[in-house]
Amino acid sequence: MEFAKDRVRYMEIIFIGVGEACDSNYPNTSILIKDAGCGNHLLDCGFSVPHYYFGQCFAPDELDTLWISHFHGDHFFGVPLLLLRLWEMGRKKPLHIVGQENIAAKISKTVNLAYGNLAGKLQYELKFHVLPPNEKINIAGLQWQSAWGNHSRPCLALCLNNGRKKIFYSGDGRPTPETAALAGGCDLLIHEAFMLTDDIPGHGSIQGCINFFRQAEAKRLALVHLNREIRLREKKSIHTLLSHVPDQACFLPETGEKIIL
Repeated sequence: MEFAKDRVRYMEIIFIGVGEACDSNYPNTSILIKDAGCGNHLLDCGFSVPHYYFGQCFAPDELDTLWISHFHGDHFFGVPLLLLRLWEMGRKKPLHIVGQENIAAKISKTVNLAYGNLAGKLQYELKFHVLPPNEKINIAGLQWQSAWGNHSRPCLALCLNNGRKKIFYSGDGRPTPETAALAGGCDLLIHEAFMLTDDIPGHGSIQGCINFFRQAEAKRLALVHLNREIRLREKKSIHTLLSHVPDQACFLPETGEKIIL
C-alpha cells in the first residue's frame, strides 16, 4: 500500500467510552479515531456508546468506518441506534462496517430485531468488509490488519496504519503471540485490562498489559475495560502499577479524553 505523502498526517484519538459491560459510571469501551487525511473511524459500538458518540460528533456524514471487534453486546449492540440516528440526521454517505467473517449477517439481524424495517429506510449504503486475520486491506486510506486475541468469543485485535502512525486496539481478550506481532512498534497500544494483576480466562490485567506493552516496544499504552469494582476500590494499586512505566507512557483514560498522535 502506498500512503499519501502530501497531506498532514496526524490522528486525534477520542475515548468515547472506557468501561466494561456492566459499568454504570463509564460507557462501554469505544474509540473514535479522527485522521486528518483519512476520515473518522469508530472502534466498537456497545449498548451505551451512541449517545456519547453523538455528544462528540454532530454531522451525519462525519463517520467513515465502523469496526466491530467481536459479537458481545457491549461491543456491537449500539449499532442499531447508531444507524437509526444517522438516518434521522439525513446521512447520505456510505458507511463502511468492518469485522470478522459473519459481520454482515450479524449486523443485519441485530438491526432488524431492534428496529424492524430500518434497513430498508436507510438513505445511505452499508458497505461490509471482512478482515481475515493477518491479511491487510485498505479502507478509507488506512491500512487495516487484524489478529485473533484470546477471548470467550472470537475477537479480532486491530492495527490501523496511516503511513506515519500505527494504533493497536485489542477489543477484549488476553494477548496472544499473534496480537503481540500485530502490536509491535505501534505508537499507541489500546488494550482491555479487566483485572489488576492476574489474567483470567478471556480477559487481561493491568500488569499483563504492561508486560505486553514492553514486549511490543510500543510508545504509549492506554488501558480500558477495567472491572468496575477494581476501578473504584483499587485506585492506589492502579496508580502504583502505572507509575512503574517511565515517562507516563501508560495511562487510564477517562470518558471523552482526547490525545493527538
